[in-house]
Amino acid sequence: MSCGNPHDADCREILDQVYSYLDSEITRDDVDRIQHHLAECGPCLRHYDLENALKALVRRSCASDHAPVDLRTKIIAQITTIRLTYETTSPLDR
Repeated sequence: MSCGNPHDADCREILDQVYSYLDSEITRDDVDRIQHHLAECGPCLRHYDLENALKALVRRSCASDHAPVDLRTKIIAQITTIRLTYETTSPLDR
C-alpha cells in the first residue's frame, strides 16, 4: 500500500505498526519514524486517526469489563482479518 508519494518508510510498513504504536509497544526509534511519516502522509494519518478513535471507543465501552484471554485473542484475530481485507480491497485515501 502506498499513497503515491515518496517517504522514508513505506506506508504499508507504517500502517502495519499502528496498533503497536498506539499501545506503546515499539522502540523510540520506531516511534520517531512513525510520527515523522504521519506528519507528512495525509492518508496514513487519516488511517491512524480512525484506528485511534476505534481503540478509544472500545476502551470507553469496555472500561470496567475484562474479556477472557481466549475471547480477546479471537477478537484481535477478527479485527486483523477485517483490516487486512479492507486494506487489500479499498484505496488508501478513503
